[in-house]
Amino acid sequence: MVSIQRLLRRLLANEDVVSISRRYFVSNGFDGTLTAIGIVVGAVLSGIPDGATVIKIGLGAAVGLGTSAVWSVWEIERAETRAQILQLERAMLTDLDDTRIQREQHGARFLHAIMSGLGPLIGILIPLTPFLFEGSVFTMTEAGVVAVGLGVGVLGAFGAYMGSISGQRWYVAAARMGVAGLVVAGINVALPG
Repeated sequence: MVSIQRLLRRLLANEDVVSISRRYFVSNGFDGTLTAIGIVVGAVLSGIPDGATVIKIGLGAAVGLGTSAVWSVWEIERAETRAQILQLERAMLTDLDDTRIQREQHGARFLHAIMSGLGPLIGILIPLTPFLFEGSVFTMTEAGVVAVGLGVGVLGAFGAYMGSISGQRWYVAAARMGVAGLVVAGINVALPG
C-alpha cells in the first residue's frame, strides 16, 4: 500500500497538479476576500452594533463559500478524472482500478478540493479579525476600515504571488488584485440605502 506521505510528495512534485490546486486556491480566495469586504462594508453601513455580529455573519459566509469550494471542486475533478481514466482504459484495454494512476488522480482531486476550500477561508477570516477587537481597540467604523485594508492586502498578496510565478512584476500584479477590493468597497458605499 502506498503511503500517504509518498503519494503527497509525488503529487506536489507534479507541476500540473500544483498548478490546478494553486488556481483553485487563488480564485476561491479572491472570491472569499471580496465577499468579506462586501460583508464588512455592508455591516458597518447598515448600523450593526457590534463586531461579534459581523464575525458571525462572516463565519456563515466562510462556511458557505468553503463548502461550495470543496464540494464543487470535488465533483468537478471527480467527473474530469473519471473521464480521463475511462479514456485511458479504452486506449489500454485494461481496468485501472486500484492502480497508481487511479490513486494519484484520487489524491490530486483531494488536494484540489482542500486548496479550493482553504482559499475562501483565508480570504474571509483575515479581514474579519479587526472585529475581534471592536469595542476595546477599534470602533465599528475603524474595524471596518482596517478590515477593508486587510482584505486589500490579502488580494495584493494573491496578486504578488501569481505575478511572481508568472514572471510579471509582482507589485503590479499585487496592485491589480488589490484594486478589486477597493472597487467592491466603493460600490458598497455608493449603493443606496
